[in-house]
Amino acid sequence: MAGGKFTSVGVVLSGCIHLVEDDFWGNRSIVARFEPVESFGEAFSFGEKDYIPVSILAAEQSDILLINCNKIIFTCSSACMFHQRLIMNIIKNMAQKNNMLMKKIEHITRRTTREKLLSYLSFHARKTKSGIFEIPFNRQELADYLSIDRSAMSQELCRMRDERMLNFNKNKFELLQGNENNI
Repeated sequence: MAGGKFTSVGVVLSGCIHLVEDDFWGNRSIVARFEPVESFGEAFSFGEKDYIPVSILAAEQSDILLINCNKIIFTCSSACMFHQRLIMNIIKNMAQKNNMLMKKIEHITRRTTREKLLSYLSFHARKTKSGIFEIPFNRQELADYLSIDRSAMSQELCRMRDERMLNFNKNKFELLQGNENNI
């Protein structure tokens, strides 16, 4: 939980977790989502922070493996290949997370709810190379991830649907306008 100290690297074995930050008034922001085989907590455990500013919450039933960070950074006496591979994978994951957070910053720094949604949906269309795709969030989670009001977001999605820009059903989207060459 936020305020505690984190000295481990977590690996999601099954399920899904969210890194969330709640402000003083209880407003929640989803910082990141992690699914099976993804790791989390590296920056907090290796950064030796006295407290973490986020909470780690299971979005569904999940199994997590926690590895003490000291067991990772201090290699075993035989300097085995496994340990070298583990360190390499953690560094690679940290670089990927840095890129993911930069992309999130790109979405949430857009000025309007529409611009934030279009940035996020366009990213998923490019990522899947298709105008039809599913996102990993329900409506409230998407609003929390983009730092926008859920009802305003729902209204904007309906306006874009009425303008024939997109269709959606729950977390499945179809983008109708745009340049398919950019996907």
